[in-house]
Amino acid sequence: MTRVTRKHNLTHAAGTASPTSSPMVRQTNLSLVLRHLRDHVSQSRADIAEVTGLHRATVSNLVSELLDRRLVREIGTEHVGAIGRPRRPLALHGAHVGALGLEINVDYISVHGSDLGGRVLVERRVGFDAIAGGPDRALRVLSRVALEAVEAMKRAEAVPAGLGVAVPGLVDVARGVVTFAPNLGWHDLPLAARLSAALGPWSVPVSVDNDANLAAVAEHTSGVAAGTPHLVYLTGEVGVGGGIFVDGKLLRGADGFAGEVGHLPVDPEGARCGCGRYGCWETKVGLAALVRTVMPGHAYQPADLPVSDPEERATEIARGLAAGDRRMMDAVAQVGRWLGLGGSILANLFNPRAIVVGGYFATLAEWLLPHAQAELERLVVARSANQCRFIASDLGFGAASRGAASMVVNRLIDHPTMIINPLPRLLAN
Repeated sequence: MTRVTRKHNLTHAAGTASPTSSPMVRQTNLSLVLRHLRDHVSQSRADIAEVTGLHRATVSNLVSELLDRRLVREIGTEHVGAIGRPRRPLALHGAHVGALGLEINVDYISVHGSDLGGRVLVERRVGFDAIAGGPDRALRVLSRVALEAVEAMKRAEAVPAGLGVAVPGLVDVARGVVTFAPNLGWHDLPLAARLSAALGPWSVPVSVDNDANLAAVAEHTSGVAAGTPHLVYLTGEVGVGGGIFVDGKLLRGADGFAGEVGHLPVDPEGARCGCGRYGCWETKVGLAALVRTVMPGHAYQPADLPVSDPEERATEIARGLAAGDRRMMDAVAQVGRWLGLGGSILANLFNPRAIVVGGYFATLAEWLLPHAQAELERLVVARSANQCRFIASDLGFGAASRGAASMVVNRLIDHPTMIINPLPRLLAN
């Protein structure tokens, strides 16, 4: 698991000797220690005290509780200098605490399950036509895939203490409601509540968020541009969404709907978009648009056709490009120019250092990104914005489910005293 060093915002009274001045302060300090260990491979108690400003006795007390909760572990000893007691390095543990992330998109469901320390326990993607059966069938399949993942994680003696779901659309995160997912045809769907009910006895918090936001979290945490404070992530799916980091924080906007970059109007005379408008950016650069041009027999449309994984379609196009297929090369070059045009708008608005592209954009990066980069550099206004680079993600089509699991881990680390071991109860089921 990639570790990224960050500065912590200390919310405790530095140097306070009493570790139990209040339950909230104690939870804050437990979380502080866990976050520090998450961002470093290993640290001693003295190292943690020095970096956080907590009194050594306080750190020792906090570590004892985290050891009892099996959330950290000692990993041997190290000697510093010729004299003094040896230090016992600590590392994040929590092998019994799982986090499960799911993504449902137009033609697949992806799964990523890990433990608190980042050990990957389950990772898969299954083809599924999310449009044909409507939200009811999608929920049934989603719950079945989730329960299958839980069983796989139980076999590794870790059970998820939370579930995150990524959806390509507008999401009211606080209520867990998908307000509008144009490419799925969903409106005002209470996904968190309905999925929680469908999961039956496995009663854990269920959260829902936009797929691009969650993929951006994964990229910012462990991707090719990890730790970059000013970052834009673009999904390369049937539609196109964006996740935006400004000063190291995910930008959500007033209502939580920031990042709907696929619906930037770029061509008033363009094709009709799934949102009902015309000439949106995703009608120019989405996978559906490219497939319609170069593989018209496999175009996305409501029909009783076999579901093809988007990675399979992208790989087939890549084979054609490698073979020198002129029609494909011209189509991809055109998509690249439109990608660069939209990227220049984002560069002018947010001044990011990197625009990380995922999905099929990453699969076709070799042919796509040179055109996109040239167009971006031609159209940006500020000279410094020329430092912004398109970069291909290496997280594949599972970035959003990975990000969903990361968000679950973040919430668990924020509230470590709420973590219980669910394994005995669920093993009995």
